[in-house]
Amino acid sequence: MWEGLFRSAKPAIGMVHLAPLPGSPRFEEPFASAVARAVKEARALAAAGFDGVIVENFGDAPFFKERVPPETVAAMAVAVRAVREAIPDLPVGVNVLRNDAHAAIAIAAVTGARFVRVNVHVGAALTDQGLIEGRADETMRRRATIAPALRVFADVNVKHAKPLATVPLELAAEDAVRRGLADALIVTGPSTGREPSAEDLADVRRGSCGVPVLAGSGVSAANAARIAPLADGVIVGSSLKRGGRPDLPVDPRAARAFLGAWRAAARLLR
Repeated sequence: MWEGLFRSAKPAIGMVHLAPLPGSPRFEEPFASAVARAVKEARALAAAGFDGVIVENFGDAPFFKERVPPETVAAMAVAVRAVREAIPDLPVGVNVLRNDAHAAIAIAAVTGARFVRVNVHVGAALTDQGLIEGRADETMRRRATIAPALRVFADVNVKHAKPLATVPLELAAEDAVRRGLADALIVTGPSTGREPSAEDLADVRRGSCGVPVLAGSGVSAANAARIAPLADGVIVGSSLKRGGRPDLPVDPRAARAFLGAWRAAARLLR
């Protein structure tokens, strides 16, 4: 199903939430410290046994709606490259918040990252950044031009947003794959740290056209057994951090506990 991207049939992908980067309102610490923290978190996730990581500019809130400035692209490229070098055996992904797929693809192309996440790939959504329109036409042409082997993971009705059109979730998922050419789909709860419903995961699965479906928020050691039968993999962040806060560093014990619960749930499904 994952065509050699991940070593597990039901991969666990850990989040590396970057500290505020140069140019963002809360940027204070030296940029080198932010990179060092990202590397430390990636190594902790690799040591715990995660199948991959995704690097995201979480500390840059409030986020640009679409195009981020050059300093953000440059900083993320440096950070992603450092993470890639620190964990060379694991696939690394990129998410440029809020919805700069062009920047994510460019960063992946020059760093060797293997996949990108796009929050609004097709359709349109009302978000805290305003109205965001999917640009699958531009995204997939840019990929074909500079990174044709790159995978695009697309959210379906992403968190912190409401779809502008009332479209059944199953059809939204089908559009993301058939018309948007997404390689995998992500299902989230309504906000960071809140799990997707079983109904939403089932609806997206029905419309997924056979591509993998990932649970993208709110999964923890406590609910891993409930989510694992419904998803082909998981992207997990908050529950791995100290105190469950995404702005704090990875807690290695929490990372190991989550992965143990996720792997145990996956084994029961074989």
